[in-house]
Amino acid sequence: MTQDFTTPVTADRAHLEKMQSLNTVGTISYVLHLLVAVGAMIPGGQMGPLFLVVALVLDWVNRDRASGTWHASHFRWRIRTVLIAAGLYLVTAPLWVIFLVPGWMAWTAISIWFLYRIVTGFMAMNKGQEIGMPA
Repeated sequence: MTQDFTTPVTADRAHLEKMQSLNTVGTISYVLHLLVAVGAMIPGGQMGPLFLVVALVLDWVNRDRASGTWHASHFRWRIRTVLIAAGLYLVTAPLWVIFLVPGWMAWTAISIWFLYRIVTGFMAMNKGQEIGMPA
């Protein structure tokens, strides 16, 4: 009687390939978000919105594939970061019309928060750790 050792190896290989694929998608998304965050801090970052939309669509399309893995927390993290930042930018937009300096200060603070979230998420992903709300 012979044992079939191919099934566990195949399942392990499929899982490894899935995790590598999710890591690649995550890396691309984090780099795009990082470009957006840095572009927001530097005047003239016109490509930021395009990169942000591409990253958001990439995350939205691939989030179901990450279900049940630690990568799922990163997809949620990036999507929530974009949605919260968009809401904050929208809410503080009238400050630019009313007063220039408060608008600039608010958007700078939001951009720093966005950059912080992207960097901490990227670092956690590179360590193979879940990311979530701080305790």
